[in-house]
Amino acid sequence: MTEIGKARSPSWADALKVYARPRVVSMLFLGFSAGLPFLLVFTTLSAWLTQAEVSRTTIGFFSWVGITYSIKVFWAPVVDRVPLPLLTGLLGRRRSWMLVAQIGIAAGLIAMAYTDPHDNLFWIAAFALVVAFSSATQDITIDAYRIEAVGKEIQGAMAASYILGYRIALLAAGAGALHVANISGWQAAYVTMAMLAGVGIATTLIIREPQASAASDNAYLQEQRVVEFMERSAHLPTRLRHAYAWFIGAVVCPFVDFFKRNGFLAIAILALVGLFRISDITMGVMVNPFYLDKGFALDEIANISKIFGFFMTIIGAGLGGVLVVRFGIMRPLLLGAVLVAVTNLLFAWLAVSDKSLWWLALVISADNLSAGIATSAFIAYLSSLTNRAYTATQYALFSSLMTLPAKFIGGFSGVMVDGYGYPLFFVYASAIGIPAIVLVLYLMRRAPAPE
Repeated sequence: MTEIGKARSPSWADALKVYARPRVVSMLFLGFSAGLPFLLVFTTLSAWLTQAEVSRTTIGFFSWVGITYSIKVFWAPVVDRVPLPLLTGLLGRRRSWMLVAQIGIAAGLIAMAYTDPHDNLFWIAAFALVVAFSSATQDITIDAYRIEAVGKEIQGAMAASYILGYRIALLAAGAGALHVANISGWQAAYVTMAMLAGVGIATTLIIREPQASAASDNAYLQEQRVVEFMERSAHLPTRLRHAYAWFIGAVVCPFVDFFKRNGFLAIAILALVGLFRISDITMGVMVNPFYLDKGFALDEIANISKIFGFFMTIIGAGLGGVLVVRFGIMRPLLLGAVLVAVTNLLFAWLAVSDKSLWWLALVISADNLSAGIATSAFIAYLSSLTNRAYTATQYALFSSLMTLPAKFIGGFSGVMVDGYGYPLFFVYASAIGIPAIVLVLYLMRRAPAPE
């Protein structure tokens, strides 16, 4: 079995040069644009609501805004296929939807800034939903752009650049917004974040539309199922006929195409997509309670997780991108799956050891380094699964599936900790990563390497 098709692997120097490519650089800024809204409708918003003396129960309900990110697959076919008046002609399919989503994010943040949660909680929720919906839509378009803009051998580097931008945005929307709010108030904080949304808008206006996007605009019209439907539905009204044809081409065909291309292996692939992140997401639910129960102070946790965690994630993501260029997708994917499971065992060791900031820094560094490698390889793998005729729809399916099972199982983490304690919980969190490792090995043997 061969990996991504070159007769000889590129040198390490050639692999590193991938980060100087303009489209790889552009992903840094698009990643920032994607990461900026996330905390502003979650933990940063929770801090604002807490200071506004909103009840904890109500604050908990606000987390339901995040469901938007998990159901984006339902409107991904619209983003994938429907042109926007005027804008699509000027900017192209991907950039036009990207721009509208980014404007929606900025407008929603400004509206939140000028709304008092103490007196207008409903409107805060409504505007937060606008931000989350626009953000999820932007995710669809950025994912599609990233896949269509470069070949699959560059996807690891694109993912690494995206992760760096995303992490920088999390710092800005988390610690940055809190510092601004502390000095000048929440209105100033959210107005500042809305201004930072201009980074994404400017990037969208500068980058070029991928050729693959324009080439596949009407690809679904050549789908056999669409052709057959058009032939047998001549008796229907024209508008209804074309609406049905669009639904078949934009919604049905992407899913049929995936199973047709992958055959019986499609089930194993979808299982891997759903299971790959179960280990780290399950562990992550209980990690902050563990730190506190271990006796670490909030400032100690924040400083170590932000300093060591941030830089080690970026290093890991960059290394993952280089490994994909150097060795193809599957071997770094296997390495990432193994490292994520193994580093969870380090937390089990930390749970039975004496409190030590140095050991905490070491464990967090190892955990974030492995997460960065795994994430870069996994994003590259998901990108390799898509057919460029249905990029947005198929990738939205994968990105939704990759978190839903993990979020569900992660909800039982507290039950495990209460019943068996932290050491056994972290061993359990490591063990549930084994199926992902087995599936990667199986697919390495049975499926041809992505090309």
